[in-house]
Amino acid sequence: MTLIDESVWTGKIFTDGWVNGSGGTQPVLNPSTGETIGEIGFATPDDVYGAARKAAAAQKEWAALKPTERAAVLRRAGDLFQAHSEELIGWVVAETGGVPDKGAMEVFVSAEECFEASALPTHPHGEYLPSDNNHWSLARRVPAGVVSVIAPFNFPMLLAMRSVAPALALGNAVLLKPDPRTSVVGGALIARIFEEAGLPAGVLQYLPGAGDVGAATVDAPEVRVVSFTGSTAAGRHVGKAGAEHLKRTHLELGGNNVIIVLPGADLDLAAGVGSMGSFFHQGQICMTTGRHVVHSDVHEDYVSKLSERADALVVGDPGEGQVHLGPIIDEKQLKNVDSIVQDTLIAGATVAAGGTHEGQFYRPTVLTDLTPEMKAWNQEIFGPVAPVMKVSSTEEAIELANRSEYGLSVSIIGDVGEAMKIADRINSGKIHINEMTVADEPNAPFGGVGASGTGSRFGGPTANIEAFTETQWITVSADVPEYPF
Repeated sequence: MTLIDESVWTGKIFTDGWVNGSGGTQPVLNPSTGETIGEIGFATPDDVYGAARKAAAAQKEWAALKPTERAAVLRRAGDLFQAHSEELIGWVVAETGGVPDKGAMEVFVSAEECFEASALPTHPHGEYLPSDNNHWSLARRVPAGVVSVIAPFNFPMLLAMRSVAPALALGNAVLLKPDPRTSVVGGALIARIFEEAGLPAGVLQYLPGAGDVGAATVDAPEVRVVSFTGSTAAGRHVGKAGAEHLKRTHLELGGNNVIIVLPGADLDLAAGVGSMGSFFHQGQICMTTGRHVVHSDVHEDYVSKLSERADALVVGDPGEGQVHLGPIIDEKQLKNVDSIVQDTLIAGATVAAGGTHEGQFYRPTVLTDLTPEMKAWNQEIFGPVAPVMKVSSTEEAIELANRSEYGLSVSIIGDVGEAMKIADRINSGKIHINEMTVADEPNAPFGGVGASGTGSRFGGPTANIEAFTETQWITVSADVPEYPF
Protein backbone atom coordinates (compact mmCIF):
# COMPACT_ATOMS: atom_id res chain seq x y z
CA MET A 1 0.00 0.00 0.00
CA THR A 2 1.37 3.42 -0.91
CA LEU A 3 1.15 6.33 1.46
CA ILE A 4 -1.38 7.99 -0.82
CA ASP A 5 -3.61 4.91 -1.24
CA GLU A 6 -6.91 6.52 -2.21
CA SER A 7 -8.95 3.68 -0.74
CA VAL A 8 -7.94 4.91 2.72
CA TRP A 9 -9.14 8.51 2.46
CA THR A 10 -11.56 8.72 -0.49
CA GLY A 11 -14.84 10.22 0.67
CA LYS A 12 -13.60 10.36 4.28
CA ILE A 13 -12.67 12.85 6.95
CA PHE A 14 -10.06 12.06 9.61
CA THR A 15 -11.29 12.36 13.17
CA ASP A 16 -9.85 9.69 15.43
CA GLY A 17 -9.67 7.50 12.31
CA TRP A 18 -10.99 7.67 8.74
CA VAL A 19 -14.78 7.99 8.85
CA ASN A 20 -17.61 9.27 6.67
CA GLY A 21 -18.29 12.97 7.04
CA SER A 22 -21.83 14.07 7.78
CA GLY A 23 -21.66 16.54 4.89
CA GLY A 24 -21.43 13.86 2.19
CA THR A 25 -18.70 13.95 -0.44
CA GLN A 26 -17.30 16.39 -2.98
CA PRO A 27 -15.34 15.76 -6.19
CA VAL A 28 -11.68 16.74 -6.49
CA LEU A 29 -11.10 18.61 -9.76
CA ASN A 30 -7.97 19.11 -11.83
CA PRO A 31 -7.97 22.86 -12.66
CA SER A 32 -6.03 22.25 -15.87
CA THR A 33 -8.54 19.83 -17.38
CA GLY A 34 -11.69 20.12 -15.28
CA GLU A 35 -11.57 16.34 -14.81
CA THR A 36 -12.55 14.66 -11.55
CA ILE A 37 -9.44 13.10 -10.04
CA GLY A 38 -10.74 12.04 -6.65
CA GLU A 39 -13.34 12.46 -3.96
CA ILE A 40 -13.15 13.93 -0.47
CA GLY A 41 -15.50 13.67 2.47
CA PHE A 42 -17.16 16.82 3.77
CA ALA A 43 -17.55 17.62 7.44
CA THR A 44 -20.37 19.58 9.06
CA PRO A 45 -20.21 21.93 12.07
CA ASP A 46 -21.41 19.06 14.28
CA ASP A 47 -18.49 16.96 13.02
CA VAL A 48 -16.18 19.81 14.00
CA TYR A 49 -17.60 20.10 17.49
CA GLY A 50 -17.24 16.36 18.02
CA ALA A 51 -13.70 16.43 16.64
CA ALA A 52 -12.78 19.31 18.95
CA ARG A 53 -13.89 17.31 21.98
CA LYS A 54 -11.85 14.30 20.84
CA ALA A 55 -8.86 16.53 20.16
CA ALA A 56 -9.04 18.11 23.61
CA ALA A 57 -9.00 14.67 25.25
CA ALA A 58 -6.14 13.39 23.08
CA GLN A 59 -4.10 16.58 23.57
CA LYS A 60 -3.55 15.98 27.27
CA GLU A 61 -1.82 12.65 26.70
CA TRP A 62 0.13 13.99 23.71
CA ALA A 63 1.44 16.97 25.72
CA ALA A 64 2.42 14.65 28.57
CA LEU A 65 4.76 12.60 26.36
CA LYS A 66 8.48 13.09 26.73
CA PRO A 67 9.74 15.92 24.51
CA THR A 68 11.97 13.51 22.61
CA GLU A 69 8.98 11.30 21.82
CA ARG A 70 7.07 14.19 20.26
CA ALA A 71 10.20 15.25 18.39
CA ALA A 72 10.58 11.74 16.97
CA VAL A 73 7.08 11.86 15.46
CA LEU A 74 7.90 15.16 13.73
CA ARG A 75 11.14 13.75 12.35
CA ARG A 76 9.38 10.65 11.03
CA ALA A 77 6.79 12.87 9.36
CA GLY A 78 9.57 14.86 7.68
CA ASP A 79 11.17 11.63 6.47
CA LEU A 80 7.83 10.50 5.01
CA PHE A 81 7.42 13.75 3.08
CA GLN A 82 10.79 13.12 1.50
CA ALA A 83 10.38 9.38 0.95
CA HIS A 84 7.03 9.83 -0.81
CA SER A 85 7.91 13.05 -2.59
CA GLU A 86 7.15 11.72 -6.08
CA GLU A 87 3.58 10.80 -5.14
CA LEU A 88 3.05 14.04 -3.24
CA ILE A 89 4.41 16.23 -6.05
CA GLY A 90 2.08 14.47 -8.48
CA TRP A 91 -0.91 15.42 -6.35
CA VAL A 92 0.27 19.03 -6.01
CA VAL A 93 0.48 19.29 -9.81
CA ALA A 94 -2.89 17.65 -10.38
CA GLU A 95 -4.91 19.39 -7.66
CA THR A 96 -3.37 22.88 -7.46
CA GLY A 97 -2.29 23.38 -11.09
CA GLY A 98 1.28 24.02 -10.00
CA VAL A 99 4.29 23.09 -12.11
CA PRO A 100 6.43 20.20 -10.80
CA ASP A 101 9.07 22.58 -9.42
CA LYS A 102 6.36 24.29 -7.37
CA GLY A 103 5.23 20.87 -6.16
CA ALA A 104 8.75 19.93 -5.18
CA MET A 105 9.18 23.19 -3.30
CA GLU A 106 5.95 22.60 -1.42
CA VAL A 107 6.78 19.02 -0.46
CA PHE A 108 10.40 19.48 0.55
CA VAL A 109 9.79 22.69 2.50
CA SER A 110 6.94 20.88 4.29
CA ALA A 111 9.52 18.27 5.28
CA GLU A 112 11.80 21.05 6.52
CA GLU A 113 8.92 22.45 8.57
CA CYS A 114 8.75 19.09 10.34
CA PHE A 115 12.49 18.93 10.94
CA GLU A 116 12.60 22.50 12.20
CA ALA A 117 9.60 21.88 14.46
CA SER A 118 11.20 18.72 15.87
CA ALA A 119 13.63 20.98 17.77
CA LEU A 120 10.81 22.83 19.54
CA PRO A 121 9.93 20.20 22.18
CA THR A 122 13.40 20.54 23.76
CA HIS A 123 13.80 24.26 23.17
CA PRO A 124 13.79 26.39 26.37
CA HIS A 125 10.17 27.09 27.25
CA GLY A 126 10.46 29.73 29.92
CA GLU A 127 12.62 31.96 32.05
CA TYR A 128 13.59 32.66 35.66
CA LEU A 129 12.21 35.96 36.95
CA PRO A 130 14.07 37.94 39.63
CA SER A 131 11.82 38.74 42.59
CA ASP A 132 11.98 40.77 45.83
CA ASN A 133 9.93 38.05 47.52
CA ASN A 134 11.50 35.04 49.16
CA HIS A 135 10.55 32.56 46.44
CA TRP A 136 11.46 31.33 43.02
CA SER A 137 9.52 33.08 40.25
CA LEU A 138 9.26 31.40 36.88
CA ALA A 139 7.44 32.03 33.61
CA ARG A 140 6.92 28.94 31.50
CA ARG A 141 5.27 28.31 28.14
CA VAL A 142 2.63 25.58 28.12
CA PRO A 143 0.61 24.18 25.19
CA ALA A 144 -2.40 26.28 24.25
CA GLY A 145 -4.52 23.12 23.92
CA VAL A 146 -6.47 22.77 20.67
CA VAL A 147 -5.31 24.82 17.66
CA SER A 148 -7.41 25.32 14.52
CA VAL A 149 -5.47 25.66 11.27
CA ILE A 150 -7.36 27.06 8.27
CA ALA A 151 -5.26 26.75 5.09
CA PRO A 152 -5.66 28.31 1.59
CA PHE A 153 -5.67 26.80 -1.91
CA ASN A 154 -2.47 28.22 -3.38
CA PHE A 155 0.21 26.40 -1.37
CA PRO A 156 -2.16 24.17 0.60
CA MET A 157 0.35 21.67 1.94
CA LEU A 158 3.10 24.10 2.91
CA LEU A 159 0.84 26.77 4.35
CA ALA A 160 -0.94 24.16 6.46
CA MET A 161 2.30 22.57 7.63
CA ARG A 162 3.71 25.95 8.64
CA SER A 163 1.22 25.88 11.52
CA VAL A 164 0.47 22.17 11.93
CA ALA A 165 4.09 21.11 12.54
CA PRO A 166 5.02 23.62 15.28
CA ALA A 167 1.59 23.39 16.92
CA LEU A 168 1.92 19.61 17.24
CA ALA A 169 5.56 19.77 18.30
CA LEU A 170 4.66 22.10 21.17
CA GLY A 171 2.09 19.67 22.56
CA ASN A 172 -1.14 20.89 21.00
CA ALA A 173 -3.86 19.01 19.15
CA VAL A 174 -4.88 20.39 15.75
CA LEU A 175 -8.11 20.78 13.79
CA LEU A 176 -7.05 21.14 10.14
CA LYS A 177 -9.56 22.77 7.77
CA PRO A 178 -8.19 23.03 4.19
CA ASP A 179 -9.69 24.90 1.27
CA PRO A 180 -12.35 22.69 -0.38
CA ARG A 181 -10.60 23.03 -3.74
CA THR A 182 -7.33 21.55 -2.46
CA SER A 183 -8.34 19.31 0.42
CA VAL A 184 -6.26 16.32 -0.70
CA VAL A 185 -2.92 18.14 -0.76
CA GLY A 186 -3.92 20.49 2.07
CA GLY A 187 -5.35 17.87 4.39
CA ALA A 188 -5.80 14.22 3.47
CA LEU A 189 -2.15 13.65 2.60
CA ILE A 190 -0.98 15.47 5.72
CA ALA A 191 -3.27 13.34 7.87
CA ARG A 192 -1.92 10.17 6.23
CA ILE A 193 1.67 11.23 6.82
CA PHE A 194 1.15 11.86 10.53
CA GLU A 195 -0.88 8.68 10.85
CA GLU A 196 2.06 6.71 9.45
CA ALA A 197 4.52 8.73 11.55
CA GLY A 198 2.87 7.43 14.72
CA LEU A 199 0.95 10.49 15.89
CA PRO A 200 -1.54 9.25 18.51
CA ALA A 201 -5.17 9.00 17.45
CA GLY A 202 -7.21 12.16 17.87
CA VAL A 203 -4.32 14.61 18.00
CA LEU A 204 -4.79 15.69 14.37
CA GLN A 205 -8.29 16.05 12.93
CA TYR A 206 -8.79 16.65 9.18
CA LEU A 207 -12.07 18.45 8.51
CA PRO A 208 -12.69 19.60 4.92
CA GLY A 209 -15.81 21.61 4.32
CA ALA A 210 -17.41 24.90 3.41
CA GLY A 211 -17.48 28.21 5.28
CA ASP A 212 -19.71 26.91 8.08
CA VAL A 213 -17.08 24.29 8.89
CA GLY A 214 -14.40 26.97 9.04
CA ALA A 215 -16.60 29.02 11.36
CA ALA A 216 -17.08 26.00 13.63
CA THR A 217 -13.31 25.50 13.92
CA VAL A 218 -13.17 29.03 15.35
CA ASP A 219 -16.10 28.92 17.75
CA ALA A 220 -15.68 25.34 19.07
CA PRO A 221 -15.27 25.84 22.84
CA GLU A 222 -12.17 23.64 23.07
CA VAL A 223 -10.22 25.71 20.51
CA ARG A 224 -7.87 28.26 22.07
CA VAL A 225 -5.80 29.42 19.09
CA VAL A 226 -6.75 29.91 15.43
CA SER A 227 -4.11 30.09 12.69
CA PHE A 228 -5.63 31.40 9.45
CA THR A 229 -3.93 31.94 6.10
CA GLY A 230 -6.02 33.43 3.32
CA SER A 231 -7.53 36.57 1.90
CA THR A 232 -7.77 39.79 3.86
CA ALA A 233 -11.56 39.84 3.47
CA ALA A 234 -11.95 36.36 4.95
CA GLY A 235 -9.32 37.11 7.59
CA ARG A 236 -11.34 40.04 8.88
CA HIS A 237 -14.28 37.69 9.51
CA VAL A 238 -12.05 35.14 11.24
CA GLY A 239 -10.46 37.83 13.39
CA LYS A 240 -13.86 39.21 14.35
CA ALA A 241 -15.18 35.75 15.26
CA GLY A 242 -12.04 34.98 17.23
CA ALA A 243 -12.35 38.20 19.20
CA GLU A 244 -16.02 37.52 19.91
CA HIS A 245 -15.11 34.12 21.37
CA LEU A 246 -11.93 35.39 23.08
CA LYS A 247 -9.65 33.23 20.92
CA ARG A 248 -6.18 34.24 19.83
CA THR A 249 -6.22 34.51 16.03
CA HIS A 250 -3.06 34.59 13.97
CA LEU A 251 -3.87 36.07 10.56
CA GLU A 252 -1.55 35.77 7.55
CA LEU A 253 -3.43 37.63 4.84
CA GLY A 254 -3.05 39.21 1.43
CA GLY A 255 -0.48 41.53 -0.05
CA ASN A 256 0.13 43.98 -2.86
CA ASN A 257 3.87 43.64 -2.78
CA VAL A 258 6.41 45.99 -4.32
CA ILE A 259 9.63 45.67 -6.26
CA ILE A 260 11.65 48.90 -6.40
CA VAL A 261 14.18 49.03 -9.25
CA LEU A 262 16.87 51.64 -8.66
CA PRO A 263 18.93 53.44 -11.32
CA GLY A 264 22.11 51.54 -12.00
CA ALA A 265 20.49 48.13 -11.41
CA ASP A 266 21.42 45.28 -13.75
CA LEU A 267 18.18 45.26 -15.74
CA ASP A 268 18.52 41.71 -17.06
CA LEU A 269 18.75 40.45 -13.52
CA ALA A 270 16.11 42.89 -12.26
CA ALA A 271 13.66 41.75 -14.93
CA GLY A 272 14.28 38.16 -13.83
CA VAL A 273 13.47 39.08 -10.24
CA GLY A 274 10.33 40.90 -11.31
CA SER A 275 9.20 38.14 -13.67
CA MET A 276 9.63 35.36 -11.12
CA GLY A 277 8.02 37.47 -8.42
CA SER A 278 4.93 38.26 -10.50
CA PHE A 279 4.40 35.07 -12.50
CA PHE A 280 5.50 32.15 -10.27
CA HIS A 281 2.50 29.85 -9.68
CA GLN A 282 0.37 32.13 -11.85
CA GLY A 283 0.76 34.96 -9.34
CA GLN A 284 -1.37 33.04 -6.83
CA ILE A 285 0.85 33.77 -3.83
CA CYS A 286 0.36 36.28 -1.04
CA MET A 287 3.95 37.45 -1.63
CA THR A 288 3.54 37.87 -5.42
CA THR A 289 5.06 41.07 -6.80
CA GLY A 290 1.95 43.14 -7.48
CA ARG A 291 3.57 46.54 -8.09
CA HIS A 292 6.77 47.36 -9.99
CA VAL A 293 8.14 50.79 -9.03
CA VAL A 294 10.89 51.66 -11.50
CA HIS A 295 13.11 54.74 -11.73
CA SER A 296 12.56 56.78 -14.89
CA ASP A 297 16.21 56.34 -15.93
CA VAL A 298 15.67 52.60 -16.46
CA HIS A 299 11.88 52.34 -16.82
CA GLU A 300 11.68 51.88 -20.60
CA ASP A 301 14.39 49.22 -20.72
CA TYR A 302 12.97 47.41 -17.70
CA VAL A 303 9.48 47.22 -19.25
CA SER A 304 10.98 45.92 -22.48
CA LYS A 305 13.00 43.19 -20.75
CA LEU A 306 10.13 42.22 -18.44
CA SER A 307 7.75 41.98 -21.39
CA GLU A 308 10.21 39.84 -23.36
CA ARG A 309 10.37 37.41 -20.45
CA ALA A 310 6.59 37.36 -20.12
CA ASP A 311 6.10 36.63 -23.82
CA ALA A 312 8.63 33.79 -23.68
CA LEU A 313 6.90 31.92 -20.86
CA VAL A 314 4.97 28.77 -21.76
CA VAL A 315 1.47 28.44 -20.29
CA GLY A 316 -0.33 25.09 -20.19
CA ASP A 317 -1.21 21.92 -18.31
CA PRO A 318 1.77 21.12 -16.03
CA GLY A 319 0.74 17.47 -16.04
CA GLU A 320 1.25 17.19 -19.79
CA GLY A 321 4.68 18.69 -20.35
CA GLN A 322 7.25 21.35 -19.52
CA VAL A 323 5.48 24.65 -18.87
CA HIS A 324 6.22 27.74 -16.76
CA LEU A 325 2.67 28.62 -15.72
CA GLY A 326 -0.31 26.37 -15.09
CA PRO A 327 -4.00 27.26 -14.73
CA ILE A 328 -5.74 29.74 -12.48
CA ILE A 329 -7.39 27.67 -9.72
CA ASP A 330 -10.99 28.09 -10.93
CA GLU A 331 -13.24 30.14 -13.21
CA LYS A 332 -14.30 32.54 -10.46
CA GLN A 333 -10.71 33.52 -9.73
CA LEU A 334 -9.86 33.82 -13.43
CA LYS A 335 -12.81 36.16 -13.98
CA ASN A 336 -11.65 38.28 -11.05
CA VAL A 337 -8.12 38.56 -12.49
CA ASP A 338 -9.39 39.46 -15.97
CA SER A 339 -11.94 41.91 -14.59
CA ILE A 340 -9.21 43.87 -12.80
CA VAL A 341 -7.04 43.91 -15.93
CA GLN A 342 -9.86 44.99 -18.23
CA ASP A 343 -11.05 47.68 -15.83
CA THR A 344 -7.50 49.03 -15.65
CA LEU A 345 -7.19 49.11 -19.44
CA ILE A 346 -10.47 51.00 -19.73
CA ALA A 347 -9.07 53.51 -17.22
CA GLY A 348 -6.14 54.21 -19.56
CA ALA A 349 -3.40 51.65 -18.89
CA THR A 350 -1.48 49.91 -21.68
CA VAL A 351 -0.76 46.21 -22.21
CA ALA A 352 2.94 45.63 -22.84
CA ALA A 353 2.58 41.83 -22.79
CA GLY A 354 -0.17 39.26 -22.32
CA GLY A 355 -3.63 40.36 -21.24
CA THR A 356 -5.36 37.33 -22.77
CA HIS A 357 -6.47 33.91 -21.58
CA GLU A 358 -7.65 30.60 -23.00
CA GLY A 359 -9.77 28.55 -20.66
CA GLN A 360 -8.21 28.61 -17.20
CA PHE A 361 -4.81 29.62 -18.59
CA TYR A 362 -3.97 33.31 -18.27
CA ARG A 363 -1.00 34.74 -20.13
CA PRO A 364 1.64 36.50 -17.99
CA THR A 365 0.71 40.15 -18.34
CA VAL A 366 2.67 43.40 -18.10
CA LEU A 367 0.78 46.71 -17.71
CA THR A 368 2.17 50.23 -18.06
CA ASP A 369 0.87 53.82 -18.07
CA LEU A 370 -0.83 53.30 -14.72
CA THR A 371 -1.97 55.70 -12.03
CA PRO A 372 -2.24 54.86 -8.32
CA GLU A 373 -6.05 54.91 -8.53
CA MET A 374 -6.26 52.07 -11.06
CA LYS A 375 -7.46 48.69 -9.79
CA ALA A 376 -4.47 46.74 -11.05
CA TRP A 377 -2.25 48.99 -8.96
CA ASN A 378 -4.13 49.29 -5.69
CA GLN A 379 -5.76 45.84 -5.42
CA GLU A 380 -4.34 42.38 -4.85
CA ILE A 381 -4.90 40.63 -8.19
CA PHE A 382 -3.79 37.07 -7.30
CA GLY A 383 -2.96 36.37 -10.91
CA PRO A 384 0.05 36.63 -13.27
CA VAL A 385 -0.06 40.40 -13.74
CA ALA A 386 2.87 42.82 -13.41
CA PRO A 387 1.81 46.49 -13.23
CA VAL A 388 4.77 48.85 -13.77
CA MET A 389 4.89 52.51 -12.71
CA LYS A 390 7.63 55.08 -13.37
CA VAL A 391 9.04 57.32 -10.63
CA SER A 392 11.58 60.14 -10.81
CA SER A 393 13.17 59.90 -7.36
CA THR A 394 13.83 57.69 -4.36
CA GLU A 395 11.41 59.76 -2.31
CA GLU A 396 8.64 59.11 -4.81
CA ALA A 397 9.43 55.39 -4.81
CA ILE A 398 9.20 55.20 -1.02
CA GLU A 399 5.96 57.17 -0.95
CA LEU A 400 4.42 54.96 -3.64
CA ALA A 401 5.55 51.75 -1.95
CA ASN A 402 4.03 52.82 1.37
CA ARG A 403 0.78 54.01 -0.22
CA SER A 404 -1.08 50.76 0.36
CA GLU A 405 -3.14 49.16 3.09
CA TYR A 406 -0.95 46.05 2.73
CA GLY A 407 2.49 45.53 4.20
CA LEU A 408 3.77 42.03 3.50
CA SER A 409 6.88 41.88 1.28
CA VAL A 410 9.12 44.36 -0.55
CA SER A 411 12.00 43.78 -2.95
CA ILE A 412 14.64 46.44 -3.64
CA ILE A 413 16.98 45.90 -6.60
CA GLY A 414 20.16 47.92 -7.04
CA ASP A 415 22.93 49.45 -4.96
CA VAL A 416 22.92 47.79 -1.52
CA GLY A 417 23.78 50.94 0.41
CA GLU A 418 20.94 52.90 -1.18
CA ALA A 419 18.61 49.95 -0.75
CA MET A 420 19.40 49.75 2.97
CA LYS A 421 18.46 53.41 3.42
CA ILE A 422 15.18 52.81 1.59
CA ALA A 423 14.46 49.67 3.64
CA ASP A 424 14.56 51.68 6.87
CA ARG A 425 11.63 53.76 5.61
CA ILE A 426 9.40 51.00 4.23
CA ASN A 427 6.38 49.62 6.11
CA SER A 428 6.55 45.89 5.50
CA GLY A 429 6.82 42.62 7.37
CA LYS A 430 9.64 41.47 5.07
CA ILE A 431 12.19 43.30 2.95
CA HIS A 432 14.49 41.54 0.47
CA ILE A 433 17.40 43.43 -1.06
CA ASN A 434 18.42 42.08 -4.47
CA GLU A 435 15.99 39.15 -4.11
CA MET A 436 12.35 38.69 -5.10
CA THR A 437 9.32 39.29 -2.90
CA VAL A 438 8.43 35.58 -2.76
CA ALA A 439 10.54 34.00 -0.02
CA ASP A 440 9.93 31.76 2.98
CA GLU A 441 12.20 29.68 5.20
CA PRO A 442 11.11 27.46 8.11
CA ASN A 443 13.40 29.15 10.65
CA ALA A 444 12.58 32.74 9.62
CA PRO A 445 9.72 34.80 11.09
CA PHE A 446 6.93 35.29 8.57
CA GLY A 447 4.08 37.78 8.59
CA GLY A 448 2.83 41.16 7.47
CA VAL A 449 1.45 44.39 8.87
CA GLY A 450 -1.68 46.38 8.13
CA ALA A 451 -4.13 44.51 5.90
CA SER A 452 -1.51 41.77 5.43
CA GLY A 453 -2.10 40.36 8.88
CA THR A 454 -1.23 40.43 12.53
CA GLY A 455 2.55 40.28 12.30
CA SER A 456 5.18 37.54 12.27
CA ARG A 457 3.33 34.56 13.70
CA PHE A 458 5.14 31.71 11.98
CA GLY A 459 8.70 30.54 11.62
CA GLY A 460 11.59 30.07 14.03
CA PRO A 461 11.39 29.17 17.71
CA THR A 462 10.47 32.61 19.02
CA ALA A 463 7.47 33.20 16.74
CA ASN A 464 6.22 29.61 16.90
CA ILE A 465 6.46 29.30 20.68
CA GLU A 466 4.68 32.61 21.07
CA ALA A 467 2.00 31.56 18.59
CA PHE A 468 1.12 28.13 19.92
CA THR A 469 1.70 28.25 23.68
CA GLU A 470 0.41 30.20 26.68
CA THR A 471 2.56 31.89 29.31
CA GLN A 472 2.09 30.61 32.85
CA TRP A 473 3.57 32.23 35.97
CA ILE A 474 4.80 29.89 38.70
CA THR A 475 6.20 30.71 42.14
CA VAL A 476 7.79 28.28 44.60
CA SER A 477 8.42 29.12 48.29
CA ALA A 478 10.59 27.00 50.53
CA ASP A 479 8.16 27.57 53.42
CA VAL A 480 4.52 28.58 53.67
CA PRO A 481 4.52 32.25 54.75
CA GLU A 482 2.28 33.64 57.46
CA TYR A 483 -0.41 35.97 56.10
CA PRO A 484 -2.11 38.75 58.15
CA PHE A 485 -5.60 37.23 57.84
